[in-house]
Amino acid sequence: MLDLVNVEYDTLIPNNVNLSKDKRVQKALEKWHPGYINWWNDLIPQDFQNSLVYLRTAVSVDPKGWAKFDYVKMPEYRWGILLAPEVEDRTIPCGEHYGEKAWQEVPGEYRAMLQRLIVIQGDTEPGSVEQQRFLGKTAPSLYDMRNLFQVNVEEGRHLWAMVYLLQKYFGRNGREEADDLLIRSSGSEEAPRMLGAFNEETPDWLSFFMFTYFTDRDGKMQLESLAQSGFDPLSRTCRFMLTEEAHHMFVGETGVGRVIERTCQVMNENGITDPYDINKIRSLGVIDLPTIQKKLNMHYSLSLDLFGQEVSTNAANAFNSGIKGRYMEHRLDDDHKLGDATYPVTQLEDDKIVLKDMPALTAINMRLRDDYRRDASGGVGRWNKMMAKMGVEFEMKLPHEAFNRDIGVFAKKPFDPEGTLLGETEFNEKSKDWLPTSSDADFITSLMVPCVEPGKYAGWIAPPKVGIDNKPGDFEYVKLHIA
Repeated sequence: MLDLVNVEYDTLIPNNVNLSKDKRVQKALEKWHPGYINWWNDLIPQDFQNSLVYLRTAVSVDPKGWAKFDYVKMPEYRWGILLAPEVEDRTIPCGEHYGEKAWQEVPGEYRAMLQRLIVIQGDTEPGSVEQQRFLGKTAPSLYDMRNLFQVNVEEGRHLWAMVYLLQKYFGRNGREEADDLLIRSSGSEEAPRMLGAFNEETPDWLSFFMFTYFTDRDGKMQLESLAQSGFDPLSRTCRFMLTEEAHHMFVGETGVGRVIERTCQVMNENGITDPYDINKIRSLGVIDLPTIQKKLNMHYSLSLDLFGQEVSTNAANAFNSGIKGRYMEHRLDDDHKLGDATYPVTQLEDDKIVLKDMPALTAINMRLRDDYRRDASGGVGRWNKMMAKMGVEFEMKLPHEAFNRDIGVFAKKPFDPEGTLLGETEFNEKSKDWLPTSSDADFITSLMVPCVEPGKYAGWIAPPKVGIDNKPGDFEYVKLHIA
């Protein structure tokens, strides 16, 4: 077997796939490279291209020591092609090809479906970076600025991961799709990103933390499912992407937690026991807990839409073909074919929410969404334990799956966060209590004043418990050089 653990860094495109021996693909990627760098320099991230950022860079795909930390200018970051090591004699883990040897080339009958999955995954990566392009200007600390930029460069690398698959395995169509990934742009009227959540604005840092907690968690679930693919290069690509993705969710969970912690600190310091005394809490320069809940409601419901329809023949076909599995497929105790199996699916009948057993094959999306909800509830529980420990009586809650939906059986239905169906008028009147308003956005924006002195933090967020790479509290995570 080839040594696919260490990464070759003596080439324009760092890789562990022996790119120098695949001249056709190497040439195609080198042709794509300038367009990528132009995209980064033109759009991402605003005004910080010459700053030195303390970033981690993958130097291996060995989980025991895969990254090193050092200062680097972001346009000089060594993006590359990194696949997890090949598993000898790996077999297809699901569908009608269950137990057959995993594919090293694209099976002809599944070519279009596989390409579509790779393009959609690839499209989310630059989309999220585009959404976050202005946040560096309002960073609450150098620590947070560095985390933003780490997320950005790794989402850029994940784009490279999908582009490599398109270039190597899908010929001219793949090359055209790779080019289009740099043409579409988040929020564009002419060429928007493919999924709605990636065309929303990320206007402030609380939105960024919610995005990295909830929407990047959807990314984790999708990558875990694609890591089960019978198409082995996709599986190996996603397995290594998951290594990097974990940090993004860490940024989200700890970021939201630090906002909550600071609010509780200020409430306690000022003798405020009512979390709904919003004007008084806001006057002290922190974000009140009900507004944080409203942001949670919005980002969680947007993320649920990313899972698609509850019942989906496309999802069934992807599973049955063996090109996309379920979350942690290898841990599931069934026949991995689902011929006669059923799964409870949420349905709306006569304006009532019911659970109906449906063929498990067509309920793949529903099952993944259920897995997501369980996974997302963990951090919410930890935030609530922190508030209880600090003596603040308030609980964050995930809203009901029917609330604020644009896709699926609940799309455009006026359900409240508890799952009660309301009239349109009542819903519209009460929605200001459940979703961020323009005045909420204006208040949060008023707090978004940069704090760039090493070791200092904006007044609305608490410092982290531990620094990145165990650095001390006053470490200069970003050496600013703003043109």
